[in-house]
Amino acid sequence: MAKFNSLFQPLEVRRCTIPNRIVMTPMGTNFAENTGEMSFLHIDYYEQRAQGGAGLIIVENACVDYPAGSNGTTQLRLDLDSYIPRMFKLTETIHKHDTKIAVQLNHAGASAVAERINMQPVSASNLPNKKGGATPRPLTVEEINSIVESYAKAAKRAQIAGFDAVEIHCGHSYLISQFLSPLTNNRTDEFGGSYENRARFATMILKAVREAVGPFFPILIRISADEFLPGGNTLEDTLKLLEYFQEEADIIDVSCGLVDSIQYQIDANYLKDGWRTYLATAVKEKFNKPVITVGNIRDPKVANEIIESNQADFIGLGRQFVADPQWPLKVKEGRLDEIRKCISCNIGCSGHRIGLNRPIRCTINPSVNEGEAYKNQKVKKPCNVVVIGGGTAGLEAACTAAEVGCMTFLIEKEDHLGGLSVEISKIPEKKRLRDFPDYLIRRASKLKNLITFTNTEATIPFVEALKPDVIVNATGSTPLLPPIIGLRENIDRPQSSVKGILGMINNIDNYPMDMEGKKVVVVGGGAVGLDVVEFFSNRKAEVSIVEMLPVVGKDLDIVTKVGTYALLEKNHVNILTSTALQEVHPDHFIVKRNDQNEQLDFDYGFVCLGMRSYSPLMKDLTDAFEDKDVEIVNIGDSVRARRIIDGTAEGRNILNTLKTKGYLE
Repeated sequence: MAKFNSLFQPLEVRRCTIPNRIVMTPMGTNFAENTGEMSFLHIDYYEQRAQGGAGLIIVENACVDYPAGSNGTTQLRLDLDSYIPRMFKLTETIHKHDTKIAVQLNHAGASAVAERINMQPVSASNLPNKKGGATPRPLTVEEINSIVESYAKAAKRAQIAGFDAVEIHCGHSYLISQFLSPLTNNRTDEFGGSYENRARFATMILKAVREAVGPFFPILIRISADEFLPGGNTLEDTLKLLEYFQEEADIIDVSCGLVDSIQYQIDANYLKDGWRTYLATAVKEKFNKPVITVGNIRDPKVANEIIESNQADFIGLGRQFVADPQWPLKVKEGRLDEIRKCISCNIGCSGHRIGLNRPIRCTINPSVNEGEAYKNQKVKKPCNVVVIGGGTAGLEAACTAAEVGCMTFLIEKEDHLGGLSVEISKIPEKKRLRDFPDYLIRRASKLKNLITFTNTEATIPFVEALKPDVIVNATGSTPLLPPIIGLRENIDRPQSSVKGILGMINNIDNYPMDMEGKKVVVVGGGAVGLDVVEFFSNRKAEVSIVEMLPVVGKDLDIVTKVGTYALLEKNHVNILTSTALQEVHPDHFIVKRNDQNEQLDFDYGFVCLGMRSYSPLMKDLTDAFEDKDVEIVNIGDSVRARRIIDGTAEGRNILNTLKTKGYLE
């Protein structure tokens, strides 16, 4: 499309022509073999993104010095020649799609986990690279020289394996970053202190890599342009550091943040599209080199404007490529309404990989590995599917069933589709969440064999009239209201200042922007309660949060958790853990803490104790269809209140139900 023309202009870098300005940035997957070898699952994953139109794919970080430099549960390796053949298979596969491919080379340093590498991690000095992190051992000069050589050898292997470029990771709290940052480098020799000294390790690596790969092979560097931590490198510091080691770099991949500011490194969902482009622009203007900008970029209009206005040369997409491998192709063909925009929830990608050591998954894309191949299946005999509940789980189930040829009926009692996600997205900091139900609704609207009933109560006679072969119950969840004194009498009542999450959302436009001096007490330190805390503490209210467990945010993904804790500290939120709600009154709560009852007065009180499953029709459905050949499945929050990712996966799993019942091959 002409209006996105800037995104699809080629750019030549050292005799390598990158066909467009869209880069898949490196992002760990845990798809590698236990040996560190590229798996065929991995190759399929990257090929999907090449087929989707990426101009350049930068493969996730590969270890150059095993085991000391290893991070992640299953990380790629390039420290031995034996890894070249499978890497060559990858590059050969990607090149079939006119996509260029690079690999990121890395040494974890203090980011390595001692239990995994069976040794004490190494670093620039003995300073941990995160709060509570293990104390590393400072590298000797001899070891530094050996690691420099390891980078050079790994780069040569990458070149032999058919990669078009290599990227040297100099950011994100890994080893080179640990030398660059004053937060992790207190050396007093030639590798510490001044900008030149802290940049010396990076300078040596870049020179060695250039010597290994020759003059015509592109080298990229990834940097944390601003570490966003007190005492860490600012943008101005990084620009000075780059003076010493950018000379051999052809493209600068401009990121930001360290482990303790990971909410900026892996952007929190409240950060707007392209928010950190100013960092890339500053680097571009100073060094007059192509730069990649990143930062929650989902909207093609934002991406195109960045390139068109010369703020950056490439748009880097990481999680967006997990959510929708075909983002570039859909933009190029003008199919913007088909884009599955990443909602930056960080649950299936970062949360799975960093927090749980699982392979990555995606909240909104249940087929990270398989892609759209499921659509090639078609039912071999007529099948009517009735889905009760039009939230995200029900919508995914209905769309999937219709896409493989089922006659599908979706019944929703409200006047709109989208369920709880639509309601939560009304909180300003959560507005990005709305992109997912909107995508599902658009997808559903294009399916002629999917008929939707809104403002409709699902009754047994109505369901029977649709002659179902498969019934999917996806009626969601409702707020949990335990038998606490005064809770039901006061919550969401006109005479009371106490609200639940839905009551808060329904009243959201009535809360003033400046609430300084107002007391807010939120009971419940899970994700929902913390959303309420974020909303009011950002408006300068005096906020207290009450949580029965010893910590708040226990089940949050690692990115959200770090960002939430930073927000709680910044906004001086009063955190009352190991504290239980005893009584609810119109203007105060009685809580029990340290075996003592306390009264918490408030102007606004909120009870957010989580959600519980809501499936009022399941027993009636089971009874009504007991003697009929009808499969009934219960999915999403109506089974148990969980995250969107669980319901989306279960919605797609209707394919398994259809296979079991003989409707699909």
